[in-house]
This record gives sequence, C-alpha cells and structure tokens, in this order.
Amino acid sequence: MKPIQIDPYRWEIPQHGAMRVPARIFATPDMMTAIHEEEALKQLTNVAQLPGILKAAMAMPDIHWGYGFPIGGVAAFDVKEGVISPGGVGYDINCGVRLAVTHLTDAEVVPRLPDLVNALFSAIPSGVGSTGDIRLTDTELKSVLKKGSRWAVERGYGEASDLERTEEKGCMTDADPRAVSNKALDRGRKQIGTLGSGNHFVEIGVVDEIFDEKTAAAFGLAKNRVTILLHSGSRGLGHQTCDDALAAMTRKGPMEGFALPDRQLACARIQSPSGEQYYQAMACAANFAWANRQTLMHLAAEAMMRALSVSPRSLGLRLVYDVCHNIAKFETHEIDGRPRKVCVHRKGATRALPPGHAALCDDYRSVGQPILIPGDMGTASYVLAGTKRAMDETFASTCHGAGRVLSRTAAKKAARGRSIHRELEDKGILVKWTSRSTLAEEMPDAYKDINQVVDVVHGAGISLKVARLRPIAVVKG
Repeated sequence: MKPIQIDPYRWEIPQHGAMRVPARIFATPDMMTAIHEEEALKQLTNVAQLPGILKAAMAMPDIHWGYGFPIGGVAAFDVKEGVISPGGVGYDINCGVRLAVTHLTDAEVVPRLPDLVNALFSAIPSGVGSTGDIRLTDTELKSVLKKGSRWAVERGYGEASDLERTEEKGCMTDADPRAVSNKALDRGRKQIGTLGSGNHFVEIGVVDEIFDEKTAAAFGLAKNRVTILLHSGSRGLGHQTCDDALAAMTRKGPMEGFALPDRQLACARIQSPSGEQYYQAMACAANFAWANRQTLMHLAAEAMMRALSVSPRSLGLRLVYDVCHNIAKFETHEIDGRPRKVCVHRKGATRALPPGHAALCDDYRSVGQPILIPGDMGTASYVLAGTKRAMDETFASTCHGAGRVLSRTAAKKAARGRSIHRELEDKGILVKWTSRSTLAEEMPDAYKDINQVVDVVHGAGISLKVARLRPIAVVKG
C-alpha cells in the first residue's frame, strides 16, 4: 500500500494485513520518491507488525535501510505485552553525538588549524579495531559498564557538571555486567578513548547562524564561537552484545502465536528472561559508550590546548549536551490520555524532550533539550530543541543526522578518480583520516541534504532550529 500524504511533512501507510498500527513517515514529497525506492518502508511496515507496538511505527526524514528496523526508525512497546528487539537498537549501541563550545572564535583558530587537526589525530586513536592507551582490568571494565560517564569523570576525564548535560546523566541504572559475554568484554577492554571507524568523527566547527537567540544563549552558543562535535559509540563491546542477543533470540525461535515478518527482527518479550538479559547487557554497552565519549572529549580538549597554546580558562570548554542515537529505554508517555510506561526503541533517532520536562537540567528546563544533528563533512550540523509536539506525537523523538543516500559500495564507486580531501579543502575544511576507503564512503555526496532533513522536523514541529554549525576541520576513522 502506498503512503498517503497527511500534510506537507507527514505521510502514513494505513494499518493493513498483519500491521497492528499504521506506519508514519516525516518527509517532503521529493524525499518520499527516494525513500520509496529503498526497502526501508517495507522494514517500517514489518516493525508495525510486532506485538505490543503502540500508536505507530515511525520514520524520521533521515530514514534509510538498516538491519531489521530502518535507520531513522522509532517504535514504542507496551511493557507487559510488547517486545524488545536488538535490530531496533542496532549493532552500535548508544552510537551518539557530543557537542562542546569554547570561548575561542574562528579568527583565533583557523590560522592554527593544521596544527590542531594533527594534534587531534595523534591524541584520539581511530579506525577499525583501534585501541587506546587506557587499559582496563576486569574490575575497572565492569565499573565502566555500571557507572558510564561517571566512571570517566571520577578518573579525571571532564567535570561532574558534564553529567547533568548528558542524556540519562550518562548512565542507565539497569546495567548488569553479568549479562555481558566474555567475548564482548574482551573486545571492549582496550577501546575506551577510541573513535572507531565508519561515520564516526571529531569535527571542529564554528557557530555559523543563530535561529533562536534565547535558546542558543541557554545552550551557551554564540555566533563565530568554535565548537567540538564528536560522534562515537560502544565500539566492539556494543557490536558483540548485539550479535550475542540476536544469536540467542534466533536460536530460541519465534514467540508463540507470532510469526516474524523478517528474521532480522528477532525479539523477545520485554518481561522474559531473554528480553531482560538483552536490556541489561544493552544498558552496559550504552554506559560504555557514554564513558567513551566523555573520555574522548577530554582527550580532544587537551589536544586543543596543546595545539593552540591556550590554558583551560582561555579555551573555556563547556559541554552543551551528549545524546544517544541507538537505544531502547523505558520512558513514561501519555497513551489514550493516561501516563504509561513504555519501551521506546530509537534507531538512528534522537530523544527530543520538551521545555519543562523533569529529566532536563535546570539550565535547559525552560527551553527544552538540546538535539545534536550532524550533517555530512562538507555542509553543516545543527543544534535543535525538543518540543511538546514531539512528546505528544513521536514519543519525544526526532531525526539524528542527514541519512545515507548512497551505500558504502556506491559511495566508493562514485569517489573513484576524485580527491575528496582536496574538494573539502577547497571549501575551507581540513580533513585527516585513517582509511582512504572510509573517506570515500563518507563523502558528502553519500548523504541527504541536512538542510532539508532539518527543515522537515522543524516544519513538522517535532524539534526547532536553534543554531547551525559550519565545519572547518574533521578527523575520520
């Protein structure tokens, strides 16, 4: 069944066949043409068939094909009747983004940009299987999995105030290291403080435009200020945790009375031993990712001070926020006029809490949650704010980035004969990379237009523009 346009930014596939709820897509007509050519909409209607799903299976404008769930997908499930699915979270559990702003301006930084890029590249291990200088004993690693960002702060990586500006304060309290396999533990042991590969990056940017002066001021953003945006996740530990859960759920076979529309949607009842074990292990991987990003930002700040010969006071680094993009969490949302505990899956989607929400720190409660939306290397990234409309309509969720339009294979083919790093330099963006192959896979042409993606969520009212960041330097894995 073809999607029906509801308004300029909303489309719906009505409930039909085995679907338990409709599928809802946020996009423009031009975007829908490209989305329709992928299998992502089929994946979305498959998600709508899962037991206990509430309201609708939703897709943000950055939707593209993923494992099981589409990337850019959001679904919430009743705690008693619903399921939890590793494919609804993804392999890189708590892949997320962290933004900090400095006292420095672009005029102060640009003349020293080559030194800064080299310093960041040296300080932050990147690439497939990369390991860092931080070595963890079994006891320390399990402390990371229990404490998340707080472990890093206690080790001197950042400030205690950072925790207030981190989603969940950087720790999911249901984490239980006993649920994590030895293989996953081994893969994570040497990877705290490492960036990884693929779409992970450290980006030096400049606040290029302010759309909402009041909210930008609350977030500490001012025009021409230099920012650090980093994107990383739970590394090998998260990947193995997902792999372990998928294998266990697949071996167990389909749930009684329910035939999976796609084996990649292997799942378990939330309140089953399998469901609980996955959730506890996933929470551990999420905490690992928060500790990793907390550590990475500290390493980046130290590299900046060395390269630019500035003191901590002159740098003035302040965390704006840290958000996760791949997660399943228990949250309270209004369903049929009553508060209800649900399990929200966000896969390539960002939490978007409105003004007044109790989970926000005092600095942000009057304006809403900061939402960090990275674009491609050559365009821009955005800072948005959460809204009540998102709370009411999308389980407080919005987009997470530009979203791919080219597969990695197609991007590498399109990059043949081109010098991607020189094209970026011509735009005033320095780039340093571990793998030339990754640079080709992550070329700007591989992604949707971030400006259009942000215009959709802003126009739909599920998050509002606050500021735009222009990249001036990027370190890729």
